[in-house]
Amino acid sequence: MDDQETELPPPRVLIFPYPAQGHVNPMLKLAELLCHAGLHVTFLVTHFTHCRLLCNSTALISRLTRYSGFRFEAIPDGLPEDDLRSGDRVMEQFRSFRVTAKPLLRELLGSDGGKDWGSGRKRASCIIADGILSFAIDVGEEVGIPVIIFRTTSACAFWAFFCGPKLIEAGEIPFQGNNMDVTIKCVPGMDGFLRQRDLPSFYRARDAANQDLQILLSETLQTTRARALILNTFEDLEGSVLAQIRSHCPQVYTVGPLHAHLKVRLASPSSSNSFWEEDTSCMAWLDAQSPKSVVYVSFGSITMMAKDQLMEFLHGLVCSEKQFLLVIRPDSVVMGKDWVSHLSTEILEGTRERGCIIGWAPQEEVLGHKSIGGFITHSGWNSILESIVVGVPMICWPYFGDQQVNSRFVGEVWKLGLDMKDTCDRGIIETMIRDLMDVRREEFQHSSDQMAKLTKKAVAEGGSSYCNLDCLIKDIRSMGVD
Repeated sequence: MDDQETELPPPRVLIFPYPAQGHVNPMLKLAELLCHAGLHVTFLVTHFTHCRLLCNSTALISRLTRYSGFRFEAIPDGLPEDDLRSGDRVMEQFRSFRVTAKPLLRELLGSDGGKDWGSGRKRASCIIADGILSFAIDVGEEVGIPVIIFRTTSACAFWAFFCGPKLIEAGEIPFQGNNMDVTIKCVPGMDGFLRQRDLPSFYRARDAANQDLQILLSETLQTTRARALILNTFEDLEGSVLAQIRSHCPQVYTVGPLHAHLKVRLASPSSSNSFWEEDTSCMAWLDAQSPKSVVYVSFGSITMMAKDQLMEFLHGLVCSEKQFLLVIRPDSVVMGKDWVSHLSTEILEGTRERGCIIGWAPQEEVLGHKSIGGFITHSGWNSILESIVVGVPMICWPYFGDQQVNSRFVGEVWKLGLDMKDTCDRGIIETMIRDLMDVRREEFQHSSDQMAKLTKKAVAEGGSSYCNLDCLIKDIRSMGVD
């Protein structure tokens, strides 16, 4: 019996992310860590995602091809090839993908055991599905494969979504009146500091029956049906919120920050999984700057800015008199391809003198550079974790989804920077940059350094995230015992 067991090939895990940069990125990192542990992984993506990764993440492909048990599978997302898949189109993509992907996933797995995965096993041992693709739980139940949900948001944002029905029942949603600073009472553990403006952006709907809001609430509540929940966070960062979540989802693996595990376990200097080609020329520019003198500005993979908002940021950056590295993603400025022509002589000269503007940055490498002293971010969870790991204070300007909750925790709870939500004013931007880089620099840098130490402790051997990742791997192996 023992000989037969040792001859069995490793369990194969099907990892199924939602096809957006912020979701694919951490789930690919988890895939790499599972492969490193000897598991086999099939990573299920859309044709669009697969193409973007192949074109722009050559380092990723070379890293993954060294694992014989790793493979991509690709399916359509139901959208035209030229669809932007960002900004206001995000929820349309989500609705389209839910309809398109469920029958394709069912066909891929199959009630008769599914396709031959090329590893000696004709059946996936488990599915790790994105937390907003709960139909994977339905399919898993149909074919008899356990499903683990990976929610790529922060624990605090997940909990704010989970409490949505209570907020509606208590009449806190939809919002009454125009005062967005009214304190929210029905999110246990956050009732002392969470305001209306700090709830996920979907909660700003005028009607509680809003389709997008109801979809996100339903997806979150379905998590309790899964075998377990994975969160890309760590106990010292979100322990109090995690205690609330565990009262509903007992098996929670806190395994973050995942990119920090790659540095510890694989000695990987960076682990970019970018949908866009990275402009590494900015690194030479950073090399020429003084330590902690540069403000890095990036608004992530889906944020769309109005042209006048970009103008406000440029004025605030130039008037702060700080060096800045600004990322303006291709097609991220609404109706603004000619925005340069609208700049005044003063702003043009200030940008040439103190700024570097690129289309997409190698973010982990940039944030880890000695010249970076602050980060103006859209408050996406991956960006916040990357900033926390290297101890860079933040100014948060959230755009969508979970980012409103994240920014409140950065500013009010963790004291790692400033929350600038719901405003885009050059004077405020200038003042906040000066506060972050000069007036309160020591305060924010001390908090950031302390949190960075806790992060390193979590992913080091014997740390909470290190042990939880080992536990996840062990539990997946047990699912693969036929």
